[in-house]
Amino acid sequence: MVRVTSPLCDRRTALAGIAAVGLAGCSGAGVASSKASSFVTVDGTRFSRGGEWYRYTGTNAWYLAWLGSDTKYGDRARLGRELDRLKSIGIGNVRLLAGAEESPVRNSIKPGFETQDGTLNTALLAGLDVAMAELGKRGMTAVLYFTNNWEWSGGMMSRLYWQTGKYKDMNDPADPWPAFPDAGSAFYANSAAIKRFFDYVKMLVGRTNSVTGVAYKDDPTLMAWQLANEPRPGVSPAVMQAILPAYNKWIDDSAALIRSLDPNHLVSLGMEGTIATNGDTDIVVRAHQNIDYMTGHIWPLNWGWVDGKDLAGTWDSGAAKVADYIDTHVKLAVDAGKPLVFEEFGFPRDGELYDPSVTTTFRQRYYRMIYAAAEASLAANGPVQGTNFWAWNGEARAQHPDHHFVAGEDTQYMGDPPHEPQGWYGNFDTDEAMIAIISQHAKSFATA
Repeated sequence: MVRVTSPLCDRRTALAGIAAVGLAGCSGAGVASSKASSFVTVDGTRFSRGGEWYRYTGTNAWYLAWLGSDTKYGDRARLGRELDRLKSIGIGNVRLLAGAEESPVRNSIKPGFETQDGTLNTALLAGLDVAMAELGKRGMTAVLYFTNNWEWSGGMMSRLYWQTGKYKDMNDPADPWPAFPDAGSAFYANSAAIKRFFDYVKMLVGRTNSVTGVAYKDDPTLMAWQLANEPRPGVSPAVMQAILPAYNKWIDDSAALIRSLDPNHLVSLGMEGTIATNGDTDIVVRAHQNIDYMTGHIWPLNWGWVDGKDLAGTWDSGAAKVADYIDTHVKLAVDAGKPLVFEEFGFPRDGELYDPSVTTTFRQRYYRMIYAAAEASLAANGPVQGTNFWAWNGEARAQHPDHHFVAGEDTQYMGDPPHEPQGWYGNFDTDEAMIAIISQHAKSFATA
């Protein structure tokens, strides 16, 4: 998820007309579905685990490796408390960051997992080990993403900077939208940057957990390796057209590399869907050709579909766009014969305010809409197999009245990344109405 300022990308019953679908084979699936194992596998448009149908209610908590580290910014006691809370409300899957690149790109997180000279942050990697161990103890699964299209964790722009010495900042008045994603898409065609990325992938996929002694490739706690958060082939049509061959090659080569190192786990892309392709469904389908399941991210405020200061007045038109977006991606998954996960969806608090004391009237309505669509798909034997809301803030609280995160000073990590207002989209441990909605969906989704 990212906040942008352009209407092109500024961060009815939804499944009407969906026909029941059979469990068709999954092209490009990296794991055979016939064997019963403790790993999550693909069985047509379903996930399977231990020979049983696996579907889940999940969340995003990018920061768990930071909490798990034995450092001044770590907090292992809080990590345990947060996972206990999530488990108690029915959360079975967590999507978290497993790669962050340090650079001068504005808002790139520090500390990260890797620096320009190739130094790895061993404390943060150990923190990831702790997070995975704690998830495993609770019977939860994880999706780990290697890098980011956006600036907040360094991402592809930082990897380009490491090779070229040049970068652009997101939302720079001197380089307005879409200068940042257009420039960042050069990553896919930069052979040196790709090699460095592959080196990181090899390191992490080949890692053995320092807590459990289990190799990541042998750990059933891991559901899927994910190539990146919201990888886009640029935004401007000319840039997109030029970069698409390199973009698709990066996807295919990355997936092949991961499978050569780890035959046990799924490979996912982390794509938003058609918002990332200017509405071109063919690009979405091609991008998932060798990927095990499809994903959709839905950000009505960021994409200009609602006005945060007038949620009541813009709800109906925004909800119609959300319903269409859901319907489009369900149909794409049906046609592809692959599972679909709504792995990011978020909505502001009332008035687009940030404090936990502010009500969540419209966020509640929005979550109910996403969850109803997922449950309707399940009832129709459709492809939606998981939901990961964005995001879990838990017990963290903004440390400053302006709700900004101060790098190098604050360690109250929450689901809202440090470059964003703290409390913008995340759910706090005191959000009782939201927690009730999430918990009810988890029960319904697990028993449908």
